[in-house]
Amino acid sequence: MNKDEVKAHYLEMAELNLPDMYTEEIRISGDKKALVAGDHFVIDLGNHYVGYFSFVMGYTDAYPDAPVRLAVKFCEGREEIDADFSTYKGTLCPSWLQEELINVDGVGEYRMPRRYAARYVSIRVIYTPKKITLSDFVFTAVTSADRRRLDALDIADAELRDIDRVAVNTLKNCMHRIFEDGPKRDRRLWIGDLRLQALTNYYTFNQSDLVRRCLYLFAASEPDAEGILPAFIYENPTFASGNWHPRDYALLFVVTLCDYYEHTRDRATFFDIYPVAKRQVDSIYGKADESGVIVLQSSFIDWHGELKKITAFNGVYLYTLDRLCRVLTQLGHADADTYKARYGEARAAAFERLYNAKENSFANAYDGYQRSVHAAVWMILGGVISKETAHECLQRCLSDTECPKAVTPYMNHYLVEAMMKIGKEAEAFNYLKDFWGQMVKQGADTFYEVFVPGQPNLSPYGDKLMNSLCHAWSCTPSYFIRRYKRTESGT
Repeated sequence: MNKDEVKAHYLEMAELNLPDMYTEEIRISGDKKALVAGDHFVIDLGNHYVGYFSFVMGYTDAYPDAPVRLAVKFCEGREEIDADFSTYKGTLCPSWLQEELINVDGVGEYRMPRRYAARYVSIRVIYTPKKITLSDFVFTAVTSADRRRLDALDIADAELRDIDRVAVNTLKNCMHRIFEDGPKRDRRLWIGDLRLQALTNYYTFNQSDLVRRCLYLFAASEPDAEGILPAFIYENPTFASGNWHPRDYALLFVVTLCDYYEHTRDRATFFDIYPVAKRQVDSIYGKADESGVIVLQSSFIDWHGELKKITAFNGVYLYTLDRLCRVLTQLGHADADTYKARYGEARAAAFERLYNAKENSFANAYDGYQRSVHAAVWMILGGVISKETAHECLQRCLSDTECPKAVTPYMNHYLVEAMMKIGKEAEAFNYLKDFWGQMVKQGADTFYEVFVPGQPNLSPYGDKLMNSLCHAWSCTPSYFIRRYKRTESGT
């Protein structure tokens, strides 16, 4: 098949896995109130939902003889209720902020056409010619998550149960036609988020067809000149590829395909998409310097402005090769020996050139001798140092106030995964409770895109109003809890 035929095939396979959608109506009861210009009230939905909003407008004495103008704001958190969106100074387009100025032309039901992510709905009457009433508020929540497939979590630890509840709600609210990154903003399919959503999905809703659909959509996307997949795609209403190609995300697409195979044993899908995955690792292989270190700068790793990324990226590369070797070996594929050899070469180069054995750190010339949690985590996940050495190395990074730490729940997932890899399960769950548990204690219904304790105004976009309070890459506590704790009833 030529290029266009291959793309058409992948898109066709994606459409075969289009998920069913499920709805839930949240009805807000209460007495009708006579409202005039300037009146303001807030509806509490009781939880964070994603969906559509409607209400009924009536009148008291005389029919309104002009349109009624309302400002309707959808808020993920309480702080947004009183925030003045006109003061927004961030780098992303302010049209993502969920505030609508609507004119209601007559009495009766009014259905707002856009989809929103919210816990609270703030309504302000801007203009009205007569006293009006607003009532029969309905928020119709939508998701492709089938809650009938979700098993109850039977563990005694109440804090972990609470964290799991919020994590499950986060994933549910990001499951639609695709695994979206955030239902408030972006609403796209990102590789980094997909990998973590898919992992969590396997242990919660277990809807493998949606993972399969997303893998096929990426397989159909437009790579760059070197064959590297875009970090994200647009899916609805028109399929389109993103314009950013970070190499660590491209590698994690390979890991996501391996995860999918190991969970489903779906050989047909794995081999159908394998040429795309193979292209990602092969494109990276040619970028090593004379010492065997991959020197690419184009990677994401984490939202941290001061982070040096070469060491961490080499860890992602090793992690990917290791996972690919494991699956290809299980399948008896001839490429397994090739990638095992590459893994051995890359691991030896990382140990020789990126690791300082005397200091037990990954401070090296490639990253300007910066030590970071990120480098330690990815080198541990890449298998560069022993468990005992890894634990000491990681603890030193975590306790060093000058060492760059994880900014996003995304990077914190891999930190917890690294702890699990070296056999420190108790420490991993203590960290999980300390990090995600703080959001729960702050009243989170879903987990946030960015969270650094003590830095509530931190935003990668220059204004926290743009931060998502329900973000896909934050859902993985349920993966860890349900994978490692679900059989510990009574403990």
